[in-house]
Amino acid sequence: AKEKRACKRGGVHIRSYWVRMNAPQPSSALASQDSPALPGNLQSLLDPFGIVAPIVHAQFAWWSHPTEFTDRWIRALAELYALELHSAQRLAGQRLPDLITTQEDDKRFSDSSWMQQPAWALLKQWYLFYARSVQDALFDTPGLSPKERRRAAFWWRQCLNAMAPTNFLLTNPVAMRKAVESGGESLKRGFDIFLADMQAGTIRMTGQEGFAVGKNLAITPGAVVFRNRLLELIHYAPTAAQVHATPMVIVPPCINKFYVLDLQPKKSLIKYLLEQGFDVYITSWKNPDASMRATGFDEYITEGVGEAMRVARELSGAEKVNAAGYCIGGTLLSVYMARLARQLPPEQNPVASWTLFATLVDFQSPGDIEVFIDEGSVTWLTEKMRSRGYLDGPEMASTFRLLRSNSLVWHYLMHGWLYGEPLPPSDILYWNMDCTRMAGRMHEFYLRELYLDNKLVTPNALSVANVPIDLGAIHQPLYQVGAEDDHITPWRQNFRINSLIEGEKRFVLTTSGHILGIVNPPVTPPKRRYRAAAAHRGDAADAWAASAEQHAGSWWEDWTGWLAPRSGEKRAPPPLASAGFAKLADAPGTYVLER
Repeated sequence: AKEKRACKRGGVHIRSYWVRMNAPQPSSALASQDSPALPGNLQSLLDPFGIVAPIVHAQFAWWSHPTEFTDRWIRALAELYALELHSAQRLAGQRLPDLITTQEDDKRFSDSSWMQQPAWALLKQWYLFYARSVQDALFDTPGLSPKERRRAAFWWRQCLNAMAPTNFLLTNPVAMRKAVESGGESLKRGFDIFLADMQAGTIRMTGQEGFAVGKNLAITPGAVVFRNRLLELIHYAPTAAQVHATPMVIVPPCINKFYVLDLQPKKSLIKYLLEQGFDVYITSWKNPDASMRATGFDEYITEGVGEAMRVARELSGAEKVNAAGYCIGGTLLSVYMARLARQLPPEQNPVASWTLFATLVDFQSPGDIEVFIDEGSVTWLTEKMRSRGYLDGPEMASTFRLLRSNSLVWHYLMHGWLYGEPLPPSDILYWNMDCTRMAGRMHEFYLRELYLDNKLVTPNALSVANVPIDLGAIHQPLYQVGAEDDHITPWRQNFRINSLIEGEKRFVLTTSGHILGIVNPPVTPPKRRYRAAAAHRGDAADAWAASAEQHAGSWWEDWTGWLAPRSGEKRAPPPLASAGFAKLADAPGTYVLER
């Protein structure tokens, strides 16, 4: 299902893909093995991200299977003849529906010109035919492993998306119409946007002038009550007369800035929790530089997550805390929980319950990002990080944008450079462009030990700060959130944690993706929906989804309903700061402002 959706996102129609991927391969195929690869050092030097090798392997695979190659060509020629006949009929004035249709989420050809004017309709049809034929051929390749098929298809898809007629002035009827109607003004505005993008070093998705952290983003009142070399801990000022005795400590991803959970007030999860009577803390990670080159995964657990939990307990006076982690912050929290379980009996564990938002602990099938991760790419990236001490934020952001290049790259080129449209204001896109770096040693551990070797799912295969990690030792109640369209942490992979840990578990599957599935405030009328039910060891993800009850609205309400009975009695709010933990700065602090 993941691979089928990946093809759809390229904007082309892949016929009967799922059938073909599951059909028996020719006897000569070695479908379970990757094709021979370059030696590791040579691959990391010449082709670190596996752009060329899978495509070359596919070419040789077709040459070595002449029967399948002939069959593929016969089918392609039949499809070509059908398109030529369709084109002749359209040019003769017949009104016919498109022979090749775009996917519902492909908005590039949504203008009526691409459907009503024969010349433009045929240009679209021939482009889609070529794109579909190449993709079909790659997924039909005999003797190529599924991983190499995905890689070859991904990189070809990037080329095909870049060559779309919508990306060029003379082959985009909308761009030419706007140029004529505006007397060339749209082209002038587009050129100005192009120059600004070149100066910024990226195709911008939103303007920078409409938002500012601490001004109209991350404005929930609070105080930084603890700071070390890795994080600032923010304690938010209560808004309810009484709050639950057990505080909530949130660990956002260190790969991004925390204020995705505290955007404008109407979207702020932090503000919502405060209104429901919770005592809320959040970590704001430092933006690493070369001085943090030796900072590893161990320190992020002990000096990061561990210190945040300690300070929240001591400042609030509570014996335990509730904890939540988002994305890689959830992975850090999972490791922290397993480490605590190895060190302390359940009754002494300082975490009463925990929550994971869009989090992977099993990296067997980590989503579309997999195309960037193998031994060669990790080796190349490791050498680069060791030379400067960190992975730069824009490099990482570009990787994630490529996973959705039509909507996150070419859409903005078309509307900005060709149409001359001003950049749309968006707090989420502003946050997305507010990149952070990753400490080199920490990120190397994360990529190699988790993504490549998937050690977190094997008991005691991974040691953190000299403690063997076993997720099966965790017994605290767990609330999990996955998102249907999440391409970074696929929800079915999120679900696999239910077979790895003990204790009570509730899983929620929300609509939308990795960000909007989580930043999902209650609104009237509801914009989204979610499924929620208990999860157990051995449950299959799709079977769970089929039986889980569906609700309209936001899962935030379900979560706070689950969380409240596990958060103690309500009482007068604790102090915002104290003698032991003095106010160091107003929220959102200083680390979040570092560029």
